[in-house]
Amino acid sequence: MTDAKQEKHAEYEREPVPASKTRGLKAFVGMYAGEHCAGTELMIGPLFVAAGVGAFDVLGGLLIGNLLAVLSWVFLCAPIAVRVRLTLYYHLERICGRNLVTLYNLANGIMFCFLAGSMITVSATALGVWFKFPMPGLNDLMPNSVGWVLAVLAVGTLISIVAAWGYETVSKVANIAAPWMVLIFLGFGIVGLRQFIDVTGAEVDSLSSLWALCNEHIWKGGEPLPGQIKFTIWHVTFFAWFCNMAMHVGMSDLSVLRFANKWWYGIASATGMYVGHFMAWLAASILYALQLHIDPSNTNVLPGPLAYSAAGVAGLICVIVAGWTTANPTIYRAGLAFQAIMPRKSRFAVTLCTGLLATLAGMFPAVAMRLLGFVAIYGLILMPMGAVIFTDFWIFPKVGLKQYYAEYRGLKVNWAAGIAWIATLVICVALVQSGKPQFQIFFVSLPGWFIASILYILISKIQQRAEPV
Repeated sequence: MTDAKQEKHAEYEREPVPASKTRGLKAFVGMYAGEHCAGTELMIGPLFVAAGVGAFDVLGGLLIGNLLAVLSWVFLCAPIAVRVRLTLYYHLERICGRNLVTLYNLANGIMFCFLAGSMITVSATALGVWFKFPMPGLNDLMPNSVGWVLAVLAVGTLISIVAAWGYETVSKVANIAAPWMVLIFLGFGIVGLRQFIDVTGAEVDSLSSLWALCNEHIWKGGEPLPGQIKFTIWHVTFFAWFCNMAMHVGMSDLSVLRFANKWWYGIASATGMYVGHFMAWLAASILYALQLHIDPSNTNVLPGPLAYSAAGVAGLICVIVAGWTTANPTIYRAGLAFQAIMPRKSRFAVTLCTGLLATLAGMFPAVAMRLLGFVAIYGLILMPMGAVIFTDFWIFPKVGLKQYYAEYRGLKVNWAAGIAWIATLVICVALVQSGKPQFQIFFVSLPGWFIASILYILISKIQQRAEPV
């Protein structure tokens, strides 16, 4: 590869992004809209209905929770990203030491692979409508047909190739696809409402009558389907806030926002939150509620058939592309995590292999069918290191502690960061295991962030005092 081509495809894995390679707001608006108005929205929206959520709870929870998520990107993640301009993984290496960050990168990369796999699963359901092979149901955990395996393999391979070409290619794909997908998702909601009115015979001629339709037929607030947790406004709020916790509070988007010209470009996440995690989730909820209204025994959550029932072939294409644009940046992030473990390996080759691992995960529908719980666990595992980064960058200089302590002392393991990470997870898991409703998996990450921050400060004080500079 020539020097010019190397420069074009450079991802700056272990050095700051130069000013000449930073990007404007438009690149991030398209990326966030494409990533979060995506195929998984057709999984998450129906799971709200399956959880027996009420209309007020889902609307109020999504408004508040998505606002908190945007504020987390803007004020927690983006300011550090544009000041340091390093990947999450190299930034953590300077704080935690090579050996500890290798363990973290392994956990992070595996989690990203499973998440990307669920997105590949979503795209494959569209192929199931076309080729009519058996597809998994709500409670299926294993692949159930050869056609399903081949469909996932085909979609996953194409997605992996795009992700391997790097951030620039990922951003271009998202910007091209996002505007069209947004219109299709809006169409899902409108068509679903129209069909609901037809099958129920309801007269909807005002906001009050529309609200009555929502309360009585869509988000009825009844008992959840078998195997699902009952959702309240608090569940919806915290899920909307923390479903991407690994990206903002957990700081994974340092790797993406390091390319931003300004820190406030984190506001671009609002396109993903309110177009994808508000409008698209509600639209998908409507389609699934309609499916249950027509046939209460049909509890399958399959984005392909749902989209086809609302928008025909355009809906199927939307599902395929939506899964594509979401999995691309996720595999890109996972590739960076694994490449940080193997810095001498080609990022292209590592990302391609990462995509194939995600494809293998996508063949098993367990993650996609348990997506609400999985993203909560995923965020919880990575959250403490986000607290460590925030504390190290902002708090340490104010309390007289040395930043980037592992780099400064040449440590392979910064025990202060390692103990804070593991101890926080142990405490949070113990809280969940207590069985108390206020300590469900959706809620423990918030106190966990403060626990991790306090532990990191206290242990660092002991460590740095015991090891005088």
